[in-house]
Amino acid sequence: MGIADKAKNAAEDLAGKAKEVVGDVTGNDELKAEGKADQTKASAKDKVEGVKDTFKS
Repeated sequence: MGIADKAKNAAEDLAGKAKEVVGDVTGNDELKAEGKADQTKASAKDKVEGVKDTFKS
């Protein structure tokens, strides 16, 4: 996984955490769920990229 991919995934995870917190504070369950989904998506991308790296080596 390249540094750019790691940075994008980290940014997506951070944005998801921010959405989750804002949703929690404002009582917006939809935004909170969207934030959790963004975090899950970023985590999944990290895992897929890690598997790709394993097979490239």
